[in-house]
Amino acid sequence: MHPLQSDSFGWEFSFADFTVVKLSMKRRYAKSNELNVAKHTSQESCWVVLHGKVYDVTEFLPEHPGGSRIILQLAGRDATAEFDPIHPPGTLEDNLKPEACLGSVPPDELKKLQRHSSPSKKGADKEVKVPPPPLHTLLNMDDIEAAAKSQVSKKCWAYYFSAADDLISKSYNTEAYRKIHLRPRVFIDVTSCSTATTLLGHPVGTPLYVSPAAMARLAHPDGEAGIARGISRFGAMQLVSHNASMSPEQIVADAKPGQIFGWQIYVQNNRAKSEAMLERITRMRDKYKCIVLTLDAPVPSKREHDEKAALEAAMQFNPNPSPTGGAAAKQTTGSDKPNAAAGSGIGQQMFFGTAADLTWHTTLPWLAKHARGLPIVLKGIQTHEDAYLAARYARAHPGTVQAIILSNHGGRSVDTAPPAVHTLLEIRKYCPEVFDVIEVWVDGGVKRGTDVVKALCLGAKAVGVGRPALWGLGAGGWKGVERVFEIFQDEIVTCMKMLGARNLSELGPHFLNTRMVERDIYDGPSNIDRLGLWEPQTPSRAKL
Repeated sequence: MHPLQSDSFGWEFSFADFTVVKLSMKRRYAKSNELNVAKHTSQESCWVVLHGKVYDVTEFLPEHPGGSRIILQLAGRDATAEFDPIHPPGTLEDNLKPEACLGSVPPDELKKLQRHSSPSKKGADKEVKVPPPPLHTLLNMDDIEAAAKSQVSKKCWAYYFSAADDLISKSYNTEAYRKIHLRPRVFIDVTSCSTATTLLGHPVGTPLYVSPAAMARLAHPDGEAGIARGISRFGAMQLVSHNASMSPEQIVADAKPGQIFGWQIYVQNNRAKSEAMLERITRMRDKYKCIVLTLDAPVPSKREHDEKAALEAAMQFNPNPSPTGGAAAKQTTGSDKPNAAAGSGIGQQMFFGTAADLTWHTTLPWLAKHARGLPIVLKGIQTHEDAYLAARYARAHPGTVQAIILSNHGGRSVDTAPPAVHTLLEIRKYCPEVFDVIEVWVDGGVKRGTDVVKALCLGAKAVGVGRPALWGLGAGGWKGVERVFEIFQDEIVTCMKMLGARNLSELGPHFLNTRMVERDIYDGPSNIDRLGLWEPQTPSRAKL
C-alpha cells in the first residue's frame, strides 16, 4: 500500500469533509497536513480530484481554454468523468506544476466522493440506455447516427450534431449533392473496379478520408485510435484533430504499415505552443504526412445545441444557482471584461487561444519553417478566389502548399456559407487550372457513396467525412467506424460500376448533370489575376 494511503496515520474522513495529505517539496513522502477539499471551490482556492489525486488548479483557472467556470463547477468534486473524455494524456503534466498535486484520496473515500460528485438527477435525462443494435443491421449514415444517439451522452450528441445558427449550411451541404444527377453509361465491362489512388504522393485504398473530428472519446473510449483502427483495412487516410482527445502518439501507435495520417493545426496566439506541437508531429513523419491548417474558423461560432447542452449540464451540477451566478459567473480573463467562453459549449471552449491574425504573408512562411518539409494542406477554402490564391502561392513556393480542402467546417462556422460542391463548380467555371497545380479535397454533408463519386467527377481528389466517423464510434466503437467505411466503400464501388467507371481516373463531369446546382453558384466577376498564376509576376501586378 502507498504510504499516503496507509491507515496508520489515523486520518478521519466523512462524506462531505475529508482530508488528504499535502505533499512536501522537501521530502519524498508527505508530512501530515490535513486539507478540506470540499471547501476549496472559489477562484481564490480551487481544488479538484482527478484519478484519485487532489490538484490545486487555482493558478490555472485564468489559463484554462474553456474558461474558469467549467472548472469552478467541478471544484471540490471528483472531476475525472468530465475530464477524461476531452483531455489527452499528459494534459495535467503539461499545464500544472508538480507541486499542484497535493496528495491521494484513499479508495473507500474516493467512492464516496464520486457518489457525491454525480450531477443532480433533477432535470437530467432519465431514459434508460437501450442496447446498441447489431452493426450489420445499420445500412446507412442515418441508421448509424440514430444508433449513436441512443448510446452517447446528451453533451456528446449536442457537440457532434451542432452547427452554426440555424443549421442551414449543415443541411444544404447534403442537399446540394442531391441536386446533382448521375448520367450512367452502358455496355461497359465493370466486372472489376478499383478505388485506389494517391494523396500527396502516398498510396491509399480509397479517396474517402476522415476529416479532423475533435473529442472522439466523448463518443467511445476507443477514441481517435479507434477511428484509425476502424478505417485501417480500407487503406484510408485520417486527418487528426488539433483538439483530439488522445495524444498524437497514441493515435498512431497501432497503425498498420503504410497507413497515413495528417495533423490539423489551429494556430495559437502563443505561437510557441503551436511550434512545440509541430515539433512532435514532424518527429513522426513516418505516420503523419501533412499539416492541415484550418482557416475557416478564426473565431468561435454560435452553436446553439452545444451551448444549450452546456447550460443544462451546469444546472445539473448546481440546480439552484444564485441570482448573480455566484463566483463562477464573476470570472474574468485577467481584465474587467467577462470571459466570453464561460458557461459556453465545448465548441466555444476549444477555440480559446486560437489566433485570428493569420495572413498569406506571415503564416505560411512560419508554418513551412516549422513543418520541416511536410506538405501543407489549407482547410476551409470557400471561394474560387482563395483556391486560386492558394494555387498561386503553391506555384511560387514549391514544396509548401500542396492541397486545399473545400469546406465550410461542416456548417459549424458561419451559417449560409457555400457547400463544397458549389466551390468545386466555381473553380471549374473561373479557374480550372487550379486542379493542375494542387490537389483539391472536399468535405461536408457527405452521407452516401454517390456523394463521394459526384465530388470526384467534379475534380476532387479526395472526399472527407467527419461526423459519420464520430457517429460510427458512438454506435459501436472502432467496429462502428469500420461499418461506416464498409457502407461508404460498397456504395462508391456500386456507383462507379453503374456509371461505367472502372477506376477513379475514368470519372469526370460527363457523368453528371449539375444544372440545378449551377444556377445557385456565384455568378459575379472572377476577381482573379490569371497572369500571377502562370507567369512571373511583376511588382505592379503582385497581389501577395
